[in-house]
Amino acid sequence: MSNPKIAIIIGSTRPNRFGDKPAKWLLEQAQARGDAHYELVDLADFPLPLFDAPASDAWMPTPNAIAAKWQAKLNEFDGYVMVTPEYNHSTSGALKNAIDWAYTPFVKKAVGFLGYGSVGGARAIEHLRGIVVELQAVPVRHAVHIGGSDFMPIMMGQKTWADIQDAFVPYAKDMLDNVVWWTNATRAARAADAPVAKAA
Repeated sequence: MSNPKIAIIIGSTRPNRFGDKPAKWLLEQAQARGDAHYELVDLADFPLPLFDAPASDAWMPTPNAIAAKWQAKLNEFDGYVMVTPEYNHSTSGALKNAIDWAYTPFVKKAVGFLGYGSVGGARAIEHLRGIVVELQAVPVRHAVHIGGSDFMPIMMGQKTWADIQDAFVPYAKDMLDNVVWWTNATRAARAADAPVAKAA
């Protein structure tokens, strides 16, 4: 079986966001592993409206062209890593809205997390774990947590991501190890299910 495809999703669309920096770094870390095909997926490239469909894509075709494009992009992948800020003890509205527009692409796939915030984005990630379980996805245990003392100096121009990135290498490895293992496991299980579903 060929290597799986894993998306690294930038979960903030703010013009002064921090998330694109660790996301691009994580992509470099991931690509050096050689165990999967990794791609950066930026929510800013999908200007989704607030979810207003009569029902989710689990129940009906999506009436919005941008949302359909977003779903099609997600369908290219076997697993995901969500890069999330923490806003008011949760994930960003942009990421939650994007998830609401795309239920079926996540079903029976693995999801890892990189978070940033005052406590390393931990509360945002905990919310996302529950959300992806409802999507029938598999949230992995390990995550990358970037605390406020690390990213705020970067936002204020006192440091750059290059000044702190090495400290997160072991955490990125653990998280990616988990994502790849569960991505391969769920992909194999989906493949085994496919003939049964077709016969039914």
